[in-house]
Amino acid sequence: MSGWRSLPAGAAVLRPGSTADNITGTWRVVRPVIDQERCIRCGICWMYCPDSAILELKREYTTRGGKRYEVTYEVDYDHCKGCGICANECPVKAIEVVLEAK
Repeated sequence: MSGWRSLPAGAAVLRPGSTADNITGTWRVVRPVIDQERCIRCGICWMYCPDSAILELKREYTTRGGKRYEVTYEVDYDHCKGCGICANECPVKAIEVVLEAK
């Protein structure tokens, strides 16, 4: 018997940045959808996302009402697991969690 030292590492990140290689979006049954018109660009969704699946992009967005923002938040669906934390934490409820379309 070789013992525990011969077991492969589990749940360990052995190479920094390597978790980006893992496409985990196929796990989810619901997905967050950001309403860009309601989003106030506070960054709370980005901060609370446990998978770094909320992207802060330097892309201008102007609402229909004329409010202009220099950043846009989008969901990286390749890595989003559908936990809904972003929607729960959004202070203006600009994120809706909807059933995943198959």
